[in-house]
Amino acid sequence: MKLWISLLKRNSRSLIVYSFRTMSRYQPSNDNKPVALITRRVPTAGEELLSKYCQIRKIDGDLPPSREELLKQIKDVDALFCLLTDKIDSTVLDAAGPNLKVIGTMSVGYDHIDIEACKSRGIPVGYTPEVLTDATAELTVALLLNTSRRLSEGVHAVKAGLWGTWQPLWLCGQGLHHSTVGIVGLGRIGLAIGRRLQPFGVDRFLYTGNTRKETAEQEICATFVSMDELLEQSDFVIVSCALTDQTKGMFNTEAFKKMKRNAILVNTSRGPVVNQDDLYLALKSGEIRAAGLDVTTPEPLPVDNPLLQLDNCVVLPHIGSATEETRSTMSLLTARNIIAALNGEQMPCKIPGT
Repeated sequence: MKLWISLLKRNSRSLIVYSFRTMSRYQPSNDNKPVALITRRVPTAGEELLSKYCQIRKIDGDLPPSREELLKQIKDVDALFCLLTDKIDSTVLDAAGPNLKVIGTMSVGYDHIDIEACKSRGIPVGYTPEVLTDATAELTVALLLNTSRRLSEGVHAVKAGLWGTWQPLWLCGQGLHHSTVGIVGLGRIGLAIGRRLQPFGVDRFLYTGNTRKETAEQEICATFVSMDELLEQSDFVIVSCALTDQTKGMFNTEAFKKMKRNAILVNTSRGPVVNQDDLYLALKSGEIRAAGLDVTTPEPLPVDNPLLQLDNCVVLPHIGSATEETRSTMSLLTARNIIAALNGEQMPCKIPGT
């Protein structure tokens, strides 16, 4: 049997076709099927595919399971289908027992999983890179425009009856035309963001990271600079890097002091990259102009968090990949990763080193 999942990447104008062969030995009677735990409700496409080869044990609901529930349900399973908000550490792996053969996470990030603990137990881990690139890039641009053009403030003003006569200076925002955009992390998503911003008339793209990305920088005419140069010169700073020991908390008081006073920060990567207490003070004092966040620490952000009291901070509930097509494809790819590992085959998308 062959399953073909075709993903059209509009910007690169290329068609990526994933093919997957299943072995007849993993179509046994239901009693002999391996058991796969799904940690909550996910798009049906992935669950339906996985159910053809596994007995499904699912923790029902849309929210992450409690620690106690996860430790209870994972006992003796052969496979784990998890999400970004599920902390998978040695305690969870020990609770699963020796039957656990594979983990598939429906996410690009995988810092919620103790990779070293998985490696020491010989458990491969699959993830879902690339498939959410376009959706996240679109959301980043939407958040940047919302923040820079003060759209949320405008919506609130209309609903609150504050819209009076036309005023020349009311709700004036910052445009992209002739601006300098700095991208922290010019990977797949960072490049996709740059592509989408080009038509707005951006004058310069700057980027920083561990290494130069010559092909990517040529495509959007970007210049590789130091972090300090990017902060000092950019009108818009877009965070699109992975969460590592080096990037955790990198946007702090020191970083904000180096930014322009009219600079706008947009973070759609991971919440801990930004020190939110420092961000609040920078926004409150006018040290930087505004911020747009799709990721926070913690998630969900408590309603009494001071950032939510600021007009110049737009916070979204981590919806970067939230298109129906993208989430369905992520679910399918997670299932395919799990089935491949159970089948003794190469995973379509395996975390390096596991």
